[in-house]
Amino acid sequence: MALLIDRARDDAPALVLAHGAGAPMDSGFLQRLSELLCELGINVGRFEFPYMVERRLNGKKRPPNRQSELIQAWHAALAMAKQEFNGPVFIGGKSLGGRMAAVLAADISVPGVICFGYPFHPPAKPDKLRVDTLQQLPCETLIIQGTRDKLGDRQEVTGYALPENIALQWLEDGDHDFKPRVRSGYSQEQHIATAARAAADFIVSTTVRSLT
Repeated sequence: MALLIDRARDDAPALVLAHGAGAPMDSGFLQRLSELLCELGINVGRFEFPYMVERRLNGKKRPPNRQSELIQAWHAALAMAKQEFNGPVFIGGKSLGGRMAAVLAADISVPGVICFGYPFHPPAKPDKLRVDTLQQLPCETLIIQGTRDKLGDRQEVTGYALPENIALQWLEDGDHDFKPRVRSGYSQEQHIATAARAAADFIVSTTVRSLT
């Protein structure tokens, strides 16, 4: 395993990002998000789960690994990040990557979690909720979600009983990849920039609070 690093400065706080189920760590979404976070003073480290590493090697698509293997990969990536970065290390990711970060954070101590497009339920299965992990999180958490995300839109999510340590940032008309419709007047680039700013502000404010 290797970390793909965007470094702002040595003493800056860091965010380790895991990818979603179908796209690698250098997808256009994560690439742009990482660049913007770095410009905002946040170190970023990206990594890939084993099934995506295999896909990169042989070009064959395969489903995600079992949860235990995904969490094992998260442990390894976090250990590497703590060796690489001097500041506090936050964890998060896109969709599946963010959900696995939340699973990890329920068992170990991290300063905070950031989920970009949290999969509150599988596609077209709103009755199969994935909120148990969120309700168990002991740390501050930020979920950045498009208002028309098919894995948890605004109407659905506002009806969930989420704890007070979970903050929600809504992106108007954004889908699961933060893409809005043309008629909305927004663009995916604008929404990714808003997400990066919200994430950076969350990291800085959480870090400051931990020092006071």
